[in-house]
Amino acid sequence: MKKLILLAALALSLFSCTEKKAVTAPSFVKQKEGKLTINDKPYYFIGTNFWFGAILGSEGQGGNRERLLKELDFMKENGINNLRVLVGADGHSGQKVKVMPTLQIEPGVYNDTIFDGLDFLMAELGKRDMYAVLYLNNSWEWSGGYGQYLNWAGRGDVPEAGVQDWPVFVKHVAQYADCDTCHTLFLNHVKHVITRTNRYTGKKYIDDTAIMSWQVGNEPRSFSDEGKPAFVKWLKETTALIRSLDPNHLISLGNEGTKGCEEDMSLFEQINSDPNVDYLTIHIWPKNWSWIDPAQVVASVDTAIVETDKYIDNHLAIAKKLNKPIVIEEFGYPRDNHKYTLDDTTVARDKYYSNIFSKIISSKENNGLIAGCNFWTWGGFGRPAHTFWEPWDDYVGDPSQEEQGLNSVFDTDTTIKVIKSYTQKL
Repeated sequence: MKKLILLAALALSLFSCTEKKAVTAPSFVKQKEGKLTINDKPYYFIGTNFWFGAILGSEGQGGNRERLLKELDFMKENGINNLRVLVGADGHSGQKVKVMPTLQIEPGVYNDTIFDGLDFLMAELGKRDMYAVLYLNNSWEWSGGYGQYLNWAGRGDVPEAGVQDWPVFVKHVAQYADCDTCHTLFLNHVKHVITRTNRYTGKKYIDDTAIMSWQVGNEPRSFSDEGKPAFVKWLKETTALIRSLDPNHLISLGNEGTKGCEEDMSLFEQINSDPNVDYLTIHIWPKNWSWIDPAQVVASVDTAIVETDKYIDNHLAIAKKLNKPIVIEEFGYPRDNHKYTLDDTTVARDKYYSNIFSKIISSKENNGLIAGCNFWTWGGFGRPAHTFWEPWDDYVGDPSQEEQGLNSVFDTDTTIKVIKSYTQKL
């Protein structure tokens, strides 16, 4: 009789464990009735930008797996569970404003070391129930992107100074919108990445629940009014291809909002009305958009918050119209004295971040459409060695053409406590 009781208890225990495992097993992030969900439960998040994750996960130059694991554990500990990551840079390394190492050296020719780093990163995210938004292209020269595809298509080079030579830069990259050769090369890259199998987990990328979303690019723009129709066409072709290759994951554009649509809200609505686009994105840059005085960072923060709220509300109206969630996936704010070193305080940044974080909490409490945010950018345990990045300084989140430490959030910043105080409410 005792044996029967023990066997029954054991069976019940095994059933309970199996049942529990089924409930807590990793699941894809989905979009349902205008909300992001996991296992049919609403998913709201506070995350960060971690574009260099694949490089850090590699075993080649720039790689540092010990630091990567430490960073992921620290993020998880503080409630950061969503990372926006660059799949890989394009072209040969060497241009001073381009990050390195790169992934796609020539069209269809890859640096396997970086792919290995991406595999490792994704495997580690999966272990921690963390999610990644993986973006595949870039309007800006710091990872190749538009400019590199134009080079491969025989359309010339971006200026050596990149965006610092703004009129020349814009005129050049505006060619991408209707560059059919560029688009063909890019779509081939999309196929290669999405059909990949992770060598550490044995999972196809299309089956990896640690991926929240495939994203067309970082801040895709038409860069001209004339290029808008071709820009829309390219985005739709890309999202359709992604959907045909991967029915499991969300798709997003990575667009900034009206600032990335030639100040055209109707264009923003048009590109996000695409049925293959699952959620809207906006980016917010108070300094770049002259909402603050760089010499008065602290005194300007209230103005920045007012302008930020207007920008969010204007785009949230489109999200409501389309009944799709919206993610504030880039926003940054300088340190109080506009220095790039950790001895400068972040009182204004903490206030600015708190305003955005509070919107995520309010959205969750009110079943709202603001699904989450990814602040720019993660510095973590890295430390700036020079004003501008030099091989092989730590990666601290600010890309090569910007001052290192400009928008980075480091492990010792008071901002970490602010982040945790809000993530605990999620």
